[in-house]
Amino acid sequence: MTQTMLKPLITADEIAERTKEIAVDIRRDFGDEELIVVGVLKGSFLFVADLCRHLGINVKVDFVQTSSYGAEKSSSGIVQIRKDLDVNIEGKNVLIVEDIIDTGLTLTHLMQIWQTRKPKALRVATLLSKPAARTHEMNVDYVGFEIPKKFVVGYGLDHGERYRNLPYIAELIDDASN
Repeated sequence: MTQTMLKPLITADEIAERTKEIAVDIRRDFGDEELIVVGVLKGSFLFVADLCRHLGINVKVDFVQTSSYGAEKSSSGIVQIRKDLDVNIEGKNVLIVEDIIDTGLTLTHLMQIWQTRKPKALRVATLLSKPAARTHEMNVDYVGFEIPKKFVVGYGLDHGERYRNLPYIAELIDDASN
C-alpha cells in the first residue's frame, strides 16, 4: 500500500520573510507607478495575497487560470487558458505572479500572448523555481526560492487539489514500501 508523506522544505516564516524582500525589490524597480499583479491560478493565490500586502496601494490585481497538469505530477505539455485577463494591460506595468516555474511551458505561453497586448513592462515573480526542470528558457525577474527537481505542495501548491492550505512548502513523497 502506498502512503503519502510530506517532507518540509521551506517554513512559513521563511516564505513570509522572502515575500517581503521580493516586494521591496519590485517597488525599487517600479517606484510608486501603478502595477497590475496577475496571479496564475490556482497555486499562486496565497503568494499573490501576501505579496500585494507589501506592495503598497497603487496595485490592481487580476488572475488568469491555466492548466497543464490536471491531477498528475508532470505536465501534459499542452497549456490551456481557462480564464484570461479581465483588464486591459496595454501601456501598463504588469507583474505575472507564479507559484512555481518548473518546465517554463505555461509562463512562456502566457508571455508570448501578453507581449502582443503591448504592456509598458512585463515582469515575472515566482515563489519557487526549479531550474533543473526547465525546458523553456526565460527570464524570471524575482525568485523566492530555487528548489531541486522534486514534486512540492503547500502554500497554494497542490496535488489533486489537496495540500494547498499548508502554510509551508513540502516535498510530496509516495512511500511504496508500506
